[in-house]
Amino acid sequence: MLSFESARAKVIETLSARVSASGTEVLDLVPNTSAAFGRVLAENIVADRNYPPFDRSVRDGFALRAADAAAPGARLRRIGESRAGVGFSGTVGAGECVRILTGAPLPKGANTVVMQEHVRTEDDFVVLEDAARPGQHLVLAGAEARVGEVMVVRGSRLSYAELAMAAEVGHARLEVYRRPRIGILATGDELVPVGTAPGRYQIRDSNNISLSTQVSLAGGEPVVIGTAPDDVAKLRAQIEQGLECDALILSGGVSAGSYDFVEDVLRELGAEILFNSVAVRPGRPTVFGWCRGKPVFGLPGNPVSTMVTFELFAVPAIDLLSGAQPRPLPLFKARLSHPVDEKGPVAHFLPARFTAPATDTGAAPAAPSVPTVQVLLWEGSGDIGAVVRANCFLLVHASHLQMQAEEWVDVLLRRGTL
Repeated sequence: MLSFESARAKVIETLSARVSASGTEVLDLVPNTSAAFGRVLAENIVADRNYPPFDRSVRDGFALRAADAAAPGARLRRIGESRAGVGFSGTVGAGECVRILTGAPLPKGANTVVMQEHVRTEDDFVVLEDAARPGQHLVLAGAEARVGEVMVVRGSRLSYAELAMAAEVGHARLEVYRRPRIGILATGDELVPVGTAPGRYQIRDSNNISLSTQVSLAGGEPVVIGTAPDDVAKLRAQIEQGLECDALILSGGVSAGSYDFVEDVLRELGAEILFNSVAVRPGRPTVFGWCRGKPVFGLPGNPVSTMVTFELFAVPAIDLLSGAQPRPLPLFKARLSHPVDEKGPVAHFLPARFTAPATDTGAAPAAPSVPTVQVLLWEGSGDIGAVVRANCFLLVHASHLQMQAEEWVDVLLRRGTL
């Protein structure tokens, strides 16, 4: 049985060696900004000119020659104004200054800016209260980027900053990798569709819903195959349908019960099973295999197990299928608010609530001074409500199952909540 770290590394190693992104497409940045968000860039974005293209003021004030303001008290004649998008067409000479606004180009002849808070005005003159040095309150031409410089590298995931950069350098069309199509198939005789009234011993299918959402959050395109009963022939047919996608994720049917057929059917279809058990709770009976050139994940059917194992193992696979490098597991540190004592020899991911530290902006006195985490009461891996109340999972490592209050611990972000 693999540790979850080794199992995750096995997924990354296998896909890195066997898959490539599934083609590219070109999107117009306008009006398709929302379509480009979250996509993986298939080309470098380069600067089309120097940025800024001119020496730019970063303050409202006055542009002048530093030699005229070597000491406080200098009195200079104001000869015009430079504002963003317009500038000043003349030249600043000795004893002169130009009113300048934030973002405006530095006029010819000037080499510094004095903030308006540090001057007083007397008709057409300004008197400087402080001395000035060359280059203050300026961003020089080319300081942010040089023409031809790569600003966003191929393989980057496009978020608001990357998209803004593409716009700034005039990259109006973006070549991006296609979203990988991820087949999703829930299994089990007990499942009925969401809009159906379940019988006494049935439950509504929630795994297809959660997995579709998680696939979208991870950057894939969810393709819901449906639900498969505990019937080998019907399960086989739906798995074959799912294998038409770039990857297939099944939930349920992977334990050792009499009606858990997923691993057997995958083997019948020629799958290479790379692991089928992980030292993690919830989620121990997790299957990862390779079938007909496609990665296949068999996740446990209990909803919380499905959610956790998807984050641990399917997300890096979707990253690689998307043309990106796998993102690290989003762990961060917080101080535990109470003792925890779990049984091994497995790692535990417990629904928990993270509380941010207090700030000096009027936070309530009861807010903690450091980030803290508290495990929530839950009834095991079928308890979706606990995850609804949670914004993270406390990670209890298999090597450190007893933890004390005030201890610094690892916390796994619940994607999409913080």
